[in-house]
Amino acid sequence: MNKWTRAAIPALLIHCSIGTVYCWSTFKEAIADRIGMSTFAVGWAFSLAIFFLGMSAAFAGKIVEMNIHRSSLISAICFTTGMLGTGLTIKFCTGIAALILIYLFYGCIMGIGLGIGYLTPVKTLMLWFKDHKGLATGISIMGFGLAKAIATPVMELLQNSFGISAMFIILGCIYFVMMFAGHLLLKKPADWVESKAVNDSFKVSSMLKNKTFIGIWLIFYINIHCGLMLITYEKQLLNEKFAGLAVLAVIISVVPSVTAVCNALGRIGYSTVSDKMKDRATVYSIIFISCTAICALSLAANFGFIIIILLMIINLGYGGGFSTLPALLESRFGMKNISKIHGLALSAWAVAGLTGNNLSEVILSNSGKNYSLIIATAMALYAAAWVIYFFMVKGKKEEKN
Repeated sequence: MNKWTRAAIPALLIHCSIGTVYCWSTFKEAIADRIGMSTFAVGWAFSLAIFFLGMSAAFAGKIVEMNIHRSSLISAICFTTGMLGTGLTIKFCTGIAALILIYLFYGCIMGIGLGIGYLTPVKTLMLWFKDHKGLATGISIMGFGLAKAIATPVMELLQNSFGISAMFIILGCIYFVMMFAGHLLLKKPADWVESKAVNDSFKVSSMLKNKTFIGIWLIFYINIHCGLMLITYEKQLLNEKFAGLAVLAVIISVVPSVTAVCNALGRIGYSTVSDKMKDRATVYSIIFISCTAICALSLAANFGFIIIILLMIINLGYGGGFSTLPALLESRFGMKNISKIHGLALSAWAVAGLTGNNLSEVILSNSGKNYSLIIATAMALYAAAWVIYFFMVKGKKEEKN
């Protein structure tokens, strides 16, 4: 019974499993080729997974609040059912039938497992790490970010050795063992008892009318939206800036690993720094100022390596925005209803999952693939997010419950 075996380790087991959703680019083309559909059509499975992640988290708060063992088990079952169902669909189906089943298994069922699993360990971590809540949530959510870097080479090996269908089935079994182990280990401190009365009395409408919560939701949404605008076009941005140069192949192979590490470091770094700040929201000010500045610099300076720095800073802020959110919400609204409030805030992730990369696609389609317009749009949105932070979030202390 200690904070590592009952909180940190089970959180990492769960988040390192579900975080592999970000490995989508590793196998999306293989899925499209296998079932005979376009990569664009198949790509909606990922968008649906992120949408259901955010929406299931928004509605699962009460379940998580009262019974983390029930929610962790539901997460393990849904996530691995999604993986196994996707693998079996690829093996036995093609065409539109396969596409619909992939939307169901990978998008809907696995997405629900993602959302509930993402939310489940967070409150438990903050209860065990009372004086270092930012560090605690950073550890777990860093696992979500690191999952891509860890799983990508494993997925490529399994694809090359056994095929795309077998990859999903093998990993589905492995992730069930990991998540079930996390389910068994996860436990709140013995001195913390959830109040059913408090849980039942929580009203979503009260948060939707709260100016501070609305401000936090908006800055969280914009940070994810802008991150996806740029991160999902990482390879294309690098190709544009380094086209024709001998170093292009090296840059294309190395930079994604560097940015993945930045994403993970942002998750542990920003949230840990927030423990030392008088107001945790200051982290978002740093993120928005740094991202606005590097976007402006990359537009002004016609120097290829600025794009690499841009992608590194965007990834740092993207990860940091996720990991700082739970502790920021706790600092404004207290601990008792934090799972429900955090889940509600994660609905911003659902919306951003639909708008982020799709806005970039619209911009590119109507501008002759002008990637500078994506950067300029992101810069304007980051600046707007800082204004929202300043007027709606900065120093706004709510009465804690």
